[in-house]
Amino acid sequence: MQTEFLRIKRLPPYVFAEVTRLKLAARQDGKDIIDFGMGNPDSASPPHVVKKLIETISDPKTHRYSVSRGIHGLRKAQAAYYQQRFNVSLDPDTEIVATLGSKEGLVNLAQAITSPGDLVMVPNPCYPIHSFGFMLAGASIRHLPIDFEPDFTVRLIEQIKRAIKHSVPKPTLLVISFPSNPTAQMVGLDFYEEIVNICKYYQIYLLSDLAYAEIYFDDNARPPSVLQVAGAKDVAIEFTTLSKTYSMPGWRVGFGVGNKVLVSALTKIKSYVDYGGFTPVQVAAAAALTGPQGYVDEMRALYKDRRDVLIQGMTAAGWDVPVPQASMFAWCPIPAPFRHLGSLEFSKLLLKHAEIAVAPGIGFGEYGDGHVRIALVENSQRIRQAMRNVKDFIKNADAILAEHHP
Repeated sequence: MQTEFLRIKRLPPYVFAEVTRLKLAARQDGKDIIDFGMGNPDSASPPHVVKKLIETISDPKTHRYSVSRGIHGLRKAQAAYYQQRFNVSLDPDTEIVATLGSKEGLVNLAQAITSPGDLVMVPNPCYPIHSFGFMLAGASIRHLPIDFEPDFTVRLIEQIKRAIKHSVPKPTLLVISFPSNPTAQMVGLDFYEEIVNICKYYQIYLLSDLAYAEIYFDDNARPPSVLQVAGAKDVAIEFTTLSKTYSMPGWRVGFGVGNKVLVSALTKIKSYVDYGGFTPVQVAAAAALTGPQGYVDEMRALYKDRRDVLIQGMTAAGWDVPVPQASMFAWCPIPAPFRHLGSLEFSKLLLKHAEIAVAPGIGFGEYGDGHVRIALVENSQRIRQAMRNVKDFIKNADAILAEHHP
């Protein structure tokens, strides 16, 4: 009987699992582990959204099968959001499909449009599903290394052009995601304009993951949408999610919007594999988009405060970390004394000696191995406690390394 399967074999070992295993073992031993590993919002969802869910779930009619592409009211609410936030007009019937979180939407789109052997371009490091979603669908992945200098977009654009010109076969799709998970890097509308022009010229589809559109810390530098570029809908689909904006990760509500061909392909495949989200969840999600938005401002302020506490503590500890301008993450270069270890071994040491869990950069691609990702999912008091632990950890680097046996 077969025990190994092709698609599973293509997936590398899940490096986050090792840190998770050690974290759970440490907690079982009574250690107070401060967990910055997973980008899992810790705040309660908006009260008016929860109230709408309870109100809707009381109607037995809402307990039946829903609509795989999302109820019309939810798609209409997403269209209103794009109009208000980005001044982008979307047709709820042909340019929007609701998904069970953006992750599910991306994977199902990959299944819908990918043929075995297709070449997909993905920046590296990246959120893992950006590459693995298309890998599972049979594609080959062309990784585009991202550096961490302020003008990184200049080199990224050159890499994209070279990959298109010199790859055989020609790439069929480019994945981008800014503000970035894990690096927290941002781009402006000028970057999107260049990317759209490139994709249109070479007839390549463009996928943008805009999960962190509303978590930014400078009102004068709000993350744009690629669909703001004239003609972008000719080639681009964009995924968004309510998970981070409204602290609704477990609700599993996201969207794919833009190019009609890609939206149609995703809608068709979803009609075969799911019946859409639970109707009361969709009704409540529409209430999140169309209701009062003060909650979003509060979450933005909360993450900014946590960011500031983290950066101040890191600086005091002697760990130089770039200040993230968006997202709920800090992308932290491994301190010099530990850099030779790589991100996985460094993460293990941090867990053992500082009782802090982080995400190893190698989990986001080989070009992330010099970093770890810290998620701002602990309150400020816990962050301050973690920074005191970090300070002692770095102070004792020589002793820690002397007893380290990988």
